[in-house]
Amino acid sequence: MKRYAVGLDGGGTKTAVTIVDENGLEVHTFTSGAINYNGQDEASVQASLAEIFRKIDRVCDGLHHCAQVCIGAAGISNPTVTTRLESSVRASGYEGPLFITGDQDTALCGAHNRELGIILIAGTGSICYGKNEAGDTHRAGGYGYLIDDEGSGYSIGRDLLSVVVRAHDGRLPATVITGMVFEQLGMTSIQQIIGFVYDKQTNKKDIAALAPILSQACELGDEAALAIADKSARSLLELVVPVAEKLSMQEGVLAMAGSALLKNSFIQTAFINGLKERYPAMTCITPKRDAASGAALMALNRLQ
Repeated sequence: MKRYAVGLDGGGTKTAVTIVDENGLEVHTFTSGAINYNGQDEASVQASLAEIFRKIDRVCDGLHHCAQVCIGAAGISNPTVTTRLESSVRASGYEGPLFITGDQDTALCGAHNRELGIILIAGTGSICYGKNEAGDTHRAGGYGYLIDDEGSGYSIGRDLLSVVVRAHDGRLPATVITGMVFEQLGMTSIQQIIGFVYDKQTNKKDIAALAPILSQACELGDEAALAIADKSARSLLELVVPVAEKLSMQEGVLAMAGSALLKNSFIQTAFINGLKERYPAMTCITPKRDAASGAALMALNRLQ
């Protein structure tokens, strides 16, 4: 009987699914609705999982051919999240082996194509996570935009907005960032900017969406922009140090992930230079595969 392993990467707005056969060959990939209890209600998570398992049922020619499922999800340090996810999966008709883990685990496994290494993620938020040969793990960051997430897309967006208001007051010299922010938001006054920032409808992703402006401003040599890029790189390096030290992985391999790090060459270059200075023997890579593929590999590794 043919057996399959399935990996789910439960992102903030969607779920990526990868199905592999027992030899690890990719059979099918697709995306569906979010299964993140931090941002979705119970009914929509259940509806998304029901749809996902209907599709798995079709691809695997019956859920009984699905021999292992691994779900990487946010917020699983909260034990109720794991319990709720499991009951929703069972309600979808899947009765086989199920492994639920943190989304940083599946991202790390995808990035390295194995369950060992360090991953630094700088997307809307920021976190560094590692696992060594002994199976020890450590994380730094990832505590949310109100008190953490330095070096992330959100913190860059916030810093750009901060530069705009300070330059307006004369606390900073004039900067190209002002015109770029106004243009992207379709606004013409500081009052409109303040309205946007404190509007209850504005969320962290709206602020993070401003982050690409930083690259353009850095390319023009804008001093305020270059200062933000430097600060972001230093903040990201700060996340790596405790993970490398705690796990004795100063000579390990670090995967860089997330658009704030991968799509801004100024931040990336400053970060890599700082890392080389601190850990000359550490190697930097970009992810080999995505988190859904990492989840599928983790499922495959657990096939009975």
